[in-house]
Amino acid sequence: MFQAPSVFTRAPLPPATPESEPRREQTPKAAAPASAPASAAAAAAAAGKRDPYFDNVKYLAIVLVAVAHAWEPVMDGSRATRALYMIVYTFHMPAFILISGYFSRTFDMSAPKVKRLLTGVVVPYILFETAYSLFRRYVDDAPDTPISLTDPLYLTWFLIALFIWRITTPIWLALRHPLAVALTIAMLASVTPGIGDDLDLQRVLQFLPFFVIGLLMKPEHFRLIRRREVRLLALPLFASALLFAYWIAPHMQLSWFYRASSAQERGAPWWSGLVPALGLLVCGLILTIGFLALVPGRRTWFTALGAGTICGYLLHGFLIKGAVYTGLFDRHTWLADPVGLVVVTGVTAVAVTLMCSPPVRRALKFATEPDMHWAFRKAPKSPEEQRSPQDPENRKVLVKH
Repeated sequence: MFQAPSVFTRAPLPPATPESEPRREQTPKAAAPASAPASAAAAAAAAGKRDPYFDNVKYLAIVLVAVAHAWEPVMDGSRATRALYMIVYTFHMPAFILISGYFSRTFDMSAPKVKRLLTGVVVPYILFETAYSLFRRYVDDAPDTPISLTDPLYLTWFLIALFIWRITTPIWLALRHPLAVALTIAMLASVTPGIGDDLDLQRVLQFLPFFVIGLLMKPEHFRLIRRREVRLLALPLFASALLFAYWIAPHMQLSWFYRASSAQERGAPWWSGLVPALGLLVCGLILTIGFLALVPGRRTWFTALGAGTICGYLLHGFLIKGAVYTGLFDRHTWLADPVGLVVVTGVTAVAVTLMCSPPVRRALKFATEPDMHWAFRKAPKSPEEQRSPQDPENRKVLVKH
């Protein structure tokens, strides 16, 4: 659930949904020891270019999102697939949200950034929420499906969540202990059924700590995560997690992973809901660190696709839901067999890769990165710009320069 989400080639602050332009922060130039070799990431930062690491993170995360969605209709007969699904759902959205928070650190309510928030998040939300509602209405033969901007359908919840998280960024950066506050809110949300479904606020609040963690992270934190020791620890971490997931898979309610409802709505006493909610937050953070450690930092064949993950995120849902609405998985029950699961995984990975490609990104730019200059006021001129060239004081400045 990600440019993101225009993973979105724009100004220095990349929107971080499946739509952000991940660029390294510019750091003050300093003399480095002659013996210290400049890393590829440092060179990219010095040149003001996109850091391939974050593009790699976004591409791999969106592939995991799409593949996990494709497993949902066919995994019931496979305990191993259910375990893999649980592992992926523990960290794939937390990873996306953390990166979104990291690239939202400099967000303020200045006009240029508000404009980018509206055109890069709100407009795609309105367009694709409408598109998914119409798609379900006509392809699934559900004419009563409403078009509601307050009740996100399927994967569009992430866009409205990103809008809420980002617009509250100045608040989180102003607090003395923002993570403690975010954790408290998330825990309370997990046991408060009265929140309701409007704007998917349950998910917005329960995933909030990961966004705040991203806001608090600095480049040196990512350097620590990507150290060789952490990468080596990540391998046994995922192996152990998979064994545990395989053991608990038949007994675990998958609804816990979606964070879309409270403990009471899942049939659990309110006090018992706090433990799994907190456990999933901790496990999600640990596995996210493991995932971030394993992502390559160098430029790869899929690095360029990281700039188009907003397209992959928003489009792959039509593929998955289209297969469900038309009964594809019901007619071809072999897709739930081991060979079928491999086919489903491979086809989905290839499809979402094509959806992230530059041609698709350019074709979809009208919806994911609209210009919309006509909808915004021009930035006011500075006092110097407002002076007439005939102004005596202005002529002095012109002559002086």
